[in-house]
Amino acid sequence: MNKKLILFLFTLCFFGCNQREEFKASTGLLYFDVDGFFKQEVARLKKVNPEVVKEVSVNGTTEQSAIHIPNWEKELAIFSNADINKASWKGSFEIQKTENTESYTSNNKRIPVKKVLVYRYHSKVNKLEIIISNKNILYSSGDTLLYYPDSLYQIKKHQKIKLMKAKTYGVTGRFKQKKA
Repeated sequence: MNKKLILFLFTLCFFGCNQREEFKASTGLLYFDVDGFFKQEVARLKKVNPEVVKEVSVNGTTEQSAIHIPNWEKELAIFSNADINKASWKGSFEIQKTENTESYTSNNKRIPVKKVLVYRYHSKVNKLEIIISNKNILYSSGDTLLYYPDSLYQIKKHQKIKLMKAKTYGVTGRFKQKKA
């Protein structure tokens, strides 16, 4: 009896190890690496520490100030969180590529990220656009995210909660260009 139990446990461990190796081998990214791109941007922006003219609006009321962003991870988190390479989303996006653009589109109701558009100039990302939409019986919201490296980032959000007024939010950050 003990020999059978030991043999069973050994076999279980053996197959368990093989499955982990197979999992490691299949972790290549299927879609554009939104999260990785913004991790690189955060690291770069921390070093450069650019001055940003930041405009925030809520339901049409706008405030503007020129600042140095103290926490780029937090500032760009909404972009990083729109990563489309989640294991459960594999195969859920239609991919269209040209020489200078990549488009990832999903019509799956359970996936909030509906579209990621990547524009390149000389193989370098020069614009990223992300469309996010959440809907249920009580709530709907939509986000449009734009990012132009070293130029501008913009977050436009609208939300509607049943029986309440719709709200709109916006954040635009314009990178101040250093004078030569």
